[in-house]
Amino acid sequence: MAPQTAPARQNLPLDSDSFIGRERDLSDLLRLLDADRVVTLCGVNGIGKTRLALRVAAHATGSFPDGVWLVELTQARGRDEIIARVATAVGVAEEAGRDLEYTLRDALARRRLLLVLDGCGPVLELLADVCHRILADCPTVSLLITAEEPVRLEGEAIWRVPPLSPPPREKERDPTSSEAVRLFVDRARAASPGFTADADDLRTIADICGALDSIPYCVELVAAWVRRIPLPEIAQQLRERVQDLYSRHSGAADRARLVIEVIRWSYERLGRRERILLRRLSVFADWDLELAERVCPDGPLPEAEILDLLSSLASRALITLNGEAQGRVRYRLPSAVRRFMAHRLTEAGEEETFRLRHREQMMLIAEELSRTAVLGRAMPWAQRYSSWTRVITEYDNLREALHWSRERGDAEEGLRLCVGLCPFWVTGSHFIEGGVWNDRFLEIGGVAEALRGRAMVRRAELARAEGDHRYASEIGEAGLARCRVSGDTESLIMGQNLLAMVDVREHAYDRARERLSEVLELARKTGDLWNEAVALGTQGMLATQCGDFARADVHYSTAMMILRGMDHRWGVGAMLVGQGIAAEARGDLAAADRCYRESLDIQRDFGSAAELSRCLAGVGRVAHALGATTQAFDYLSESLLQSHTAGLRRGVAAALASIARVAASEGMVDGACRLGGAAAAIRGETGPATATRSWPLKGTAYDGDPAPLSAWWDEGYAMDVDEAASLALHITETGRVPRPRPSRVDHVKAPEETLTRREHEIARLVGAGKSNRAIAEELFITPATVARHIANINRKTGFTSRKQIAAWIDDHTLSQ
Repeated sequence: MAPQTAPARQNLPLDSDSFIGRERDLSDLLRLLDADRVVTLCGVNGIGKTRLALRVAAHATGSFPDGVWLVELTQARGRDEIIARVATAVGVAEEAGRDLEYTLRDALARRRLLLVLDGCGPVLELLADVCHRILADCPTVSLLITAEEPVRLEGEAIWRVPPLSPPPREKERDPTSSEAVRLFVDRARAASPGFTADADDLRTIADICGALDSIPYCVELVAAWVRRIPLPEIAQQLRERVQDLYSRHSGAADRARLVIEVIRWSYERLGRRERILLRRLSVFADWDLELAERVCPDGPLPEAEILDLLSSLASRALITLNGEAQGRVRYRLPSAVRRFMAHRLTEAGEEETFRLRHREQMMLIAEELSRTAVLGRAMPWAQRYSSWTRVITEYDNLREALHWSRERGDAEEGLRLCVGLCPFWVTGSHFIEGGVWNDRFLEIGGVAEALRGRAMVRRAELARAEGDHRYASEIGEAGLARCRVSGDTESLIMGQNLLAMVDVREHAYDRARERLSEVLELARKTGDLWNEAVALGTQGMLATQCGDFARADVHYSTAMMILRGMDHRWGVGAMLVGQGIAAEARGDLAAADRCYRESLDIQRDFGSAAELSRCLAGVGRVAHALGATTQAFDYLSESLLQSHTAGLRRGVAAALASIARVAASEGMVDGACRLGGAAAAIRGETGPATATRSWPLKGTAYDGDPAPLSAWWDEGYAMDVDEAASLALHITETGRVPRPRPSRVDHVKAPEETLTRREHEIARLVGAGKSNRAIAEELFITPATVARHIANINRKTGFTSRKQIAAWIDDHTLSQ
């Protein structure tokens, strides 16, 4: 296999706290998960559903060879967002021209995996239909769901999560036999490292846990106060607070109200500044210190105290750590706390103020990405990339800002967010989601024409990425007209660049040349190095399509010189692919290999699945052309896996076609024809089908019975994507095994019957002992062209060395 990082099989977070109790629940749930495809953990917020689900999932990884994947739905809004979050978790990308839901279901159709859908309460009704369709189309996918109520799916196993085991009623029994008591002691020691509990203390703790109905989060919240409040006082306060929440007849607690009341009890014991900060933090999905310091300070809450206050709130279990990103600790509010604090923020009359501040920060993050992504001057790549990863980190917050803007009808702010996020949506394969958001705000109206034009140009970019060239041209031209009127030269240049790309794809070459001429003139006049490089790259693509490979190489080389000077690695990676394609088309295999491999190194760091797959396929094709069959199979199989895992059918079809060619050259005719048929079928679904039944065998020396070829092709054409991928991977694995080759050469037909005239000429010069450079000078061709011809000779004859070619030529020369 080509060098690669082993694919992850789960995305579960590390559990920072000890897991106490629930051993029987854990074992019972694991057995239930083996028997049922849908298991839903139900109960009030704070009962421990998420912690239990994550522990079950961690123990179940061995039962699901395709992974265990956590999908957090607490912040989800709408069906499309549910699907997008599931797709992101399992690594499925948006595919141009296709609804993401279909791509997702097709990608998961044969995978045996577990989806852990956490925090489903806000989208429970929408979730039911999404899950029903996944279960129907993906028979080996299982679901572990956490929600306050059942989803009501067919065959759903409902597990009502109970509280922890309560304290024993008999005073003579050891209180620590209770899971709730053990949890209290553990969290009390975390809050106060010197905490110890004697027999009297344990009985008091048992009383506290009894008053809390042994609800885990309530126990944790209260235990965090042992350092400041004596145990007897805690017990008395809670008894008075919660006694009315228990039924006088059944003795059962109203658990939902109990959780809220304990949160209220803890909130009331905070200092004033802690309470102010806590309610203001409810505007975040999650956050880091820098964000909190920018959004929350005001009036009695100075910025300098934010860090200490966050630490204090974390020690009270009112906020939790949510991992680390970009070297910064992330925090979040538990869902029940966030809901409670959002009400407190509204009561304080601060909701609008701090939501506006939150959105302002999100707009700064989005606009920083838009600026650095295309800034036409030298800038360390780490700085550019940092703005991109910051958007990934804050994407839940950015979605919150988009939703809030839409609810308020704030089209201007919404479009500013969309314009800023466009580079992320395009490069991260979120172009469908980005298009939906752009359309929502463009429909509202009341926006300045300059901003509308800028947004329409970005919408055209998303449409082009989606493969909708007609709409890209339509809205792009409308946006350009507004940009010309408003004097927005930057958007004008960008719009002409992207529409030139559309023109090239649509073979409108003259119109593309006109646009690119204007772009280069304006870009050079304004010093816009990024768009100058993009225009040169598009000129390279245009020259390649017109067969002018020398000119294409000049354009790509100039573009990369600019991009390297800017230290723009993503841009360099994209240009290298184009230059590699041009080099491959003109037969310069060494140059093509160099381009694809350098781009591959870049794409492994941060590229999308589509671009990574494309580079892998390029390296594989060149390796095949050079006669390195094992290496070709290595890279092509990885390319296939990348596209197949991401649900990218076009990439799958391209990989299948390339593997078919290698297989045919290795004499694996039946497999090659089947893969050819499968690739043609997939291409027929995603675009025009152009392949013929015989194409895998073109260029090979196949002289066997042609009768089965059509039947093999039809078998492949009838395969689904998963069957075709499995067959291809089997062929690549078989093809890697070295097979014995005859040492003699008399089994090969005469050179003039096997080779083209040029190949025969080169073979005679090889037989004369000449090097590639010497042959190139004698025949007035490049050494790379010589190498390509020698690779073709080896493929046709089954040879692996120049000595075998020379011996074959000598044998047939002597026999004449």
